Amino acid sequence: MRCPFCAHIEDKVIDSRESREGDAIRRRRQCLKCEKRFTTYERIDEIPYMVIKKDGRREKFDRQKVLSGLLKACEKRPVSMGKLAELVDDVENRITEAPEREISTTEIGEMLVKHLKDIDKIAYVRFASVYHDFQDVEAFFNELKDVLQKKRS
Repeated sequence: MRCPFCAHIEDKVIDSRESREGDAIRRRRQCLKCEKRFTTYERIDEIPYMVIKKDGRREKFDRQKVLSGLLKACEKRPVSMGKLAELVDDVENRITEAPEREISTTEIGEMLVKHLKDIDKIAYVRFASVYHDFQDVEAFFNELKDVLQKKRS
């Protein structure tokens, strides 16, 4: 496993545990060069779940891409990594529990937007502005008004 800090390829496993769901093994590793510790997850390689993009292309579901989008929306906001990881886990579980092997980015976006609205309003607006692809300031402003009205209710 390549060290994320120094890119050295030799490490030692310090601890291994099965995840709560039993679908992955979490390993704590220590780089033999820089001695920093990092976590890896081992999962069964299954038939991939495909995401249908807005332009019709299909690509493999990538939880890291989902997390990356959430991190951008939550930048400089009081939202913990644990909360974001839970949100990504929830979305991933919904996808894997579905009988279909394909899901649209629209469905994934709706799941994320719904949860973000409850977690942090600013992060929600940031994420929604990209996800809903507002074409002008008025559309963005209407979304803000909607959030403010629901907050007062």
